Amino acid sequence: MILKRIKTNSGVNLFLIPVAALVFWMKNLLHPTVYNYSVCESQNLLFSPLLRLIGNHPFVHVAVSMLLVVGLGFLMQLVNDRYSFIRIRSKLPSILFVIILGGFVNIHTLHPVYFGAIFVLFAINRLFGMFEKSRPYSVVFDVGFLTGVASLFCFNLVILFPAFLISIAVLSREKKWREFVILFLGFLLPFVFALSYAVLSNNVQEIYEVYKSNITTPVDHFRNNYVLQGYLAVLILFTIIGSLDILKQYDKKKISSRKYFTVFFWVFIFSLISYIFIPAVSQEMLVITAIPVTFLIANFFVFTKKKFWGEFLFALLLLSVILVQFAEFIFNG
Repeated sequence: MILKRIKTNSGVNLFLIPVAALVFWMKNLLHPTVYNYSVCESQNLLFSPLLRLIGNHPFVHVAVSMLLVVGLGFLMQLVNDRYSFIRIRSKLPSILFVIILGGFVNIHTLHPVYFGAIFVLFAINRLFGMFEKSRPYSVVFDVGFLTGVASLFCFNLVILFPAFLISIAVLSREKKWREFVILFLGFLLPFVFALSYAVLSNNVQEIYEVYKSNITTPVDHFRNNYVLQGYLAVLILFTIIGSLDILKQYDKKKISSRKYFTVFFWVFIFSLISYIFIPAVSQEMLVITAIPVTFLIANFFVFTKKKFWGEFLFALLLLSVILVQFAEFIFNG
């Protein structure tokens, strides 16, 4: 009865977040590697100084990525506890997020998307706070600013700006043009700082090339990666199950919960769009896609009344993540 224990709201379950991360990062901790960054991927403006600070130490890269995922797990729980869009109190979303990321073994090392994801979650946290508020201008500005900062860590996260633009229309009590303009100004401000730095350091052309390459350089970590493809097939199955389940519950949920899940829907959609229209986007965006997918699947597991199937499907997900850890030995003998 693994699921029955994990989906409770017991504070003890919070300790499972670092435990799960340690278990699923163990392979990479024992055999650490530095991520094979694409052209300019490591040169994102806010990521490059951190990379220089950490240095070229594979174990440190893996350990820092694990700690960042633990932090993301706690942030996921904070968002869920604060807004209660999964009405039954549970620690499952945070643990499930770490488990899902546990299957992306190729990015169990330092990558700018982890830092970007932190700011994306902060942006979502602030965004939910504007529900039913009149004149939420400061909240909207913060959402735009946090999204801009996330993009300076991992430039391809700019794709989420339209998702937040639509989400403001979803959550806002009064849809006024000021909110959309303020969101844009907040989003633009970090780039104004970046441009100012580029001018003062006489690196305008260099920084321009970095961000241009972050969009136009073709990267494909999915092709011929049959293990990852198989794992994604499992996640797609769970996403479909979760989607069908939430459609059944939709009319019974509170208005706020409906709107919050609508926000996650748009984050999910635009993260998928990035795989199609941005050549440089590849497996790293899975970290962002996993955020809405985690809440969707967690909602299914928390509310499922079919205990056997709930336990069976959770065990299937857990087994698939475990198999990914040993896939190299299984397929290569």
